Amino acid sequence: MAINKYEEMGELEFDILKEIGSIGGGNAATALSSMLNAKVNMSMPAVKVLGFNPALNLLGDPEELVAAIFVEMSGELEGVMLFILTKEFADEIVQRMLGKGGVDMLELDEIDASVLTEIGNIVISSYITAMSSLANVEVELSVPQFTANMLGGILSVPIAVMGQHSDRIMMITGEFRIDGKALNSNMLLLPDVKSLNVLMKKLGVE
Repeated sequence: MAINKYEEMGELEFDILKEIGSIGGGNAATALSSMLNAKVNMSMPAVKVLGFNPALNLLGDPEELVAAIFVEMSGELEGVMLFILTKEFADEIVQRMLGKGGVDMLELDEIDASVLTEIGNIVISSYITAMSSLANVEVELSVPQFTANMLGGILSVPIAVMGQHSDRIMMITGEFRIDGKALNSNMLLLPDVKSLNVLMKKLGVE
């Protein structure tokens, strides 16, 4: 039966997305391990579909400063993906990649932003690769866009872009562990409803 909105997804659909998240997270951990020259693991992800306010409450303080990498999907699947990095995550990456002690989220220089964008792009691409391989679909990604802002402002972007398809946000949440240090990972995956049905049909869910 066709899905008309995210809220209509059942346990099977959530299990499929969790599997995509697990494979994508594993791929991302392997790529980050090589890039950071560190041991990187990814916890078993959780998949949630929440309204704006519950999603915001789950992710943290609306005024918390975060970084985000945004891409648009096209091809057989259309929609947007948004990877959110907390300051703690950004600090860890910048320290390991550039030898800096930390970052000011509102005064990131071009090199800082470039490094964080590359990390986000690697993670997003890992999820897309997992999705493409499992479902045998062709997906193209736009050039990643980087921004740093308050969490509430960041979260409003996918709602504005995809509001015609749903007023809910689909999230794949989990933890990366870099040399044992736990860092929250939040991926917003928002295919349009037509693409969600294409994905499920390709995976044998009618």
